[in-house]
Amino acid sequence: MLPVGTIVNVLAVLAGGAVGLLAGNRLSARVRTVVFQALGLCTLGIGVTMILGMRNPLVVIFSVVGGAVCGEVLRLEARLEGLSERLKARLRSKNELFTDGLVTAFLLFCVGSMTILGAFDEGLRGDPTLLFTKSLLDGLAAVALAATCGLGVLFSVIPLFLYQYGLTLFAGLLHSVFTEPMIAQLTATGGVLILGIGLTLLDIKRIALTNFLPALPLCVLLSLWF
Repeated sequence: MLPVGTIVNVLAVLAGGAVGLLAGNRLSARVRTVVFQALGLCTLGIGVTMILGMRNPLVVIFSVVGGAVCGEVLRLEARLEGLSERLKARLRSKNELFTDGLVTAFLLFCVGSMTILGAFDEGLRGDPTLLFTKSLLDGLAAVALAATCGLGVLFSVIPLFLYQYGLTLFAGLLHSVFTEPMIAQLTATGGVLILGIGLTLLDIKRIALTNFLPALPLCVLLSLWF
């Protein structure tokens, strides 16, 4: 099926990112810093909201810790940075925040219940309404993020499309697996990662968030177990 919702989501991020890039070139260093701080505070708020729906703290804790260890062993952060540097070299970009922008945008756009539920709605019922709503939110976030992090934000649409469309294709198969409690646990686990983004954006603590991505599939397995 044609993933209308996901395509609109990708276009919204590209449009918002383009506006952010144009605006960023016209912003002074002080304004960019304030925008960065505002985005960090809002990200912390989003993360806290996502965590409040937690059903089983042990699942979230084991998922985050186990996922971080797996990611560190697999050197996901280093591998992504290498790929990003090669992409940046091809594009001749001098933006030091290229990789940070890509990873931050991917996590913001893909980690959350709206992504899963929206993809399932389109896959099972052919209703992209929830993804249209998500597209509006993501587009607005892309404006602020691209204004501070630059071109890398636009390239987050590649993993966004693959992940979201993959959920849509496998909606029938995964629907019985992704129960409401599991989605709540996934959202809470994603909220922890979102908090990490907020801390990084606020320059409080630089966290290798890519290494934490295995926490999401691990959360699914642990939720099934418990």
